[in-house]
Amino acid sequence: MSDADRQGASDVTDGNRLGKPEGAPLRTGWTTGACATAATKAAFTALLTRTFPDPVTITLPKGETPAFALAREGFDGESAFAGIVKDAGDDPDVTHGATVIATVTRLAPGSGIHFVAGDGVGTVTKAGLPIAVGEAAINPVPRAMMTAEIEALAKAHQVAPDVEIRISVPGGASIAENTWNPRLGILGGISILGTTGVVHPFSCAAWIHSIHRGIDVARAEGLTHLLGATGSTSEKAAQDFHGLPDGALIDMGDFAGGLLKYLRAHPVRRLTIAGGFAKMSKLGQGALDLHSSRSQIDKTFFL
Repeated sequence: MSDADRQGASDVTDGNRLGKPEGAPLRTGWTTGACATAATKAAFTALLTRTFPDPVTITLPKGETPAFALAREGFDGESAFAGIVKDAGDDPDVTHGATVIATVTRLAPGSGIHFVAGDGVGTVTKAGLPIAVGEAAINPVPRAMMTAEIEALAKAHQVAPDVEIRISVPGGASIAENTWNPRLGILGGISILGTTGVVHPFSCAAWIHSIHRGIDVARAEGLTHLLGATGSTSEKAAQDFHGLPDGALIDMGDFAGGLLKYLRAHPVRRLTIAGGFAKMSKLGQGALDLHSSRSQIDKTFFL
């Protein structure tokens, strides 16, 4: 369930696009999951104390304790809400600058913690993803992070950790049009993502994550012939040639290795890989990353 920019992950390899000198260090940023966790902690704290912590500090899975400034805060009847503007650092992430809002509402004792998709956050409609069909597209690690903060606060204030957490991202439905969410059956907005809480610029992890989730969804739908393509032109030509449904299309980009390694452990009966002559030549040479900055055609290979 990735919100990585379709072009940014493969087309940019240094700081030049960002106005930085070549070789200059790039800033890390924060995932939507980290922002949602910070907003959730601030909102629940306000429900308990009537005061919003600003900045609000959270603990990430690897122990880091970043602090986030609040962009929005307020009360809405029996609920409190807080918003964090996502800073993706120097990564070309389509969700950079989006506001992640958590609205927390106390529930009856014994209700537990419930996650709800608000405006701009998607809902899962296809099997094969780590979140059940019908659930908000909030990935397992962000759910665990928010749960840990709620439980810690509830314990400190001697109350039950029974709340609804509604995550919203204004404009998220439009942002999602530039992600793979529609193909994955995540409708209505973006996903709340992150395994570490930290965005590492140009790590390509989000792109490869999307390749894996695309394969999972296709397999869950019973598709036995998948297509991985390096770009939209080759994808369209191969799809038409083989008569494949959209669900069989895997946005491989330059990451042939990410596709092939995952399929080795999660196989399908047939795989078609499509691309231009140069990239397919590099794949034939054994290159698994087909980007021009990371692999080159060996002319002697064709002698």
